[in-house]
Amino acid sequence: MNERSMQELTPSKIVEELDKYIIGQTDAKRAVAIALRNRWRRQQIEDVLREEILPNNIILIGPTGVGKTEISRRLAKLAAAPFVKVEASKFTEVGYVGRDVESMVRDLTDFAVNMVKAEKTKEVQSKAEHLADERILDILIPPVRKPVQPVQVQSQTDVVQNSEEINSEEYQNKKTREWMKIKVKSGEMDDKLIEFDSQAPPAVGMQVMGPFGMDDMGINIQEIVGNLMPKKKKKRKTTIAEARQILAQEEAQKLIDMEAVQREAIERVEESGIIFIDEIDKVASSGGKGHGPDVSREGVQRDLLPIVEGTNVNTKYGVVRTDHVLFIASGAFHVAKPSDLIPELQGRFPIRVELRSLTEEDFVQILTTPQNALLKQYSALLETEGVKLHFTDDGIREIARIATEVNEAVENIGARRLHTILTTLLDEILFDVPDKIPTETININSEFVKDKLDKIVKDRDLSKFIL
Repeated sequence: MNERSMQELTPSKIVEELDKYIIGQTDAKRAVAIALRNRWRRQQIEDVLREEILPNNIILIGPTGVGKTEISRRLAKLAAAPFVKVEASKFTEVGYVGRDVESMVRDLTDFAVNMVKAEKTKEVQSKAEHLADERILDILIPPVRKPVQPVQVQSQTDVVQNSEEINSEEYQNKKTREWMKIKVKSGEMDDKLIEFDSQAPPAVGMQVMGPFGMDDMGINIQEIVGNLMPKKKKKRKTTIAEARQILAQEEAQKLIDMEAVQREAIERVEESGIIFIDEIDKVASSGGKGHGPDVSREGVQRDLLPIVEGTNVNTKYGVVRTDHVLFIASGAFHVAKPSDLIPELQGRFPIRVELRSLTEEDFVQILTTPQNALLKQYSALLETEGVKLHFTDDGIREIARIATEVNEAVENIGARRLHTILTTLLDEILFDVPDKIPTETININSEFVKDKLDKIVKDRDLSKFIL
């Protein structure tokens, strides 16, 4: 995101954008909007003080399926910032040591490099396509090559005659190439086959023994070996349309300065990167002195601490400082409490926001209001088969009522319950539509919903399995 558009992204505008996809949770939206705006404010300050201003990391507290991850993901997309989500519990999977926690920073840097590379590729795309067209023309109509003049002395007449012949041939070749170029660019030649040389990736097969791979140590073996070995060419035979794409990609790679891409990616990670640590409550000790699994959990917290505090991490693109990366942690905190985290880690997450459980009214809004609302998704899927789904108001409210009821009776999984209910509700329609003559419109009203779901909802054991 450029400087001007970021300046226009005020906290109220950020909340407004998040409202398009996430229902409710105003407190959480306000907290992340202020955190994002503070990053822009910090970048406007003089260098000396700028380094001292650290991000206010946030803990989002609330049950699953209420929008914690979605808020963070949408925020990163809005700011065009590098974003990665990690599960805190995965660091305890292989015992006390756990997976290298620095891998989250490496993943974030990989994401940033790919992001910047995609932007740079877009910038050089038209030039790369032009160069690809020239390579295709060189294969279809090779340019005229001037013959090497023999050593013996020629008469002046012979030299003039040869020169005229070459110029005439060059002129004819140029005209033919221009004619062919128009045909290639217009797509008339797309289905014709062409044989060309393309770069073959280096074949590297290497397995590193032990709990950590080379990626965890920030070493790219394929890149090292690839640079030592000469690039191989591989003969390919494809349609001209496909050849244009392959060659344009190769030409774009040549036009991009990868060192500049890596420098910019590291700068983006350091200045605007966002790491979302999910299930942080799973590594909180459940009160008292740690023993058994609690020791492992506290170990993970102590491993996380330097990353969140700010440290230098070696990646395959260079050293990345995490001092100004924004960390957003989340957890249900059903058993543990935020105060069960070690004090040092608690201090690094000064902003705490509680997300409320979703109500029946929220479910009605979630089904209909967002740009990616579930009902819009299912309607779009069935329109591909020539069928229109029409959800009546009473039908939508009935779906919301059942979702609330099942969440209360079985387990509260928030908005994700709507996925299971809609899949069960529309099961027959989704299965039968392709084999039957499409009906113009199928009405989903409260009677339809009750008929399909009432029996399952009332049978508590069945609802545990199905809904």
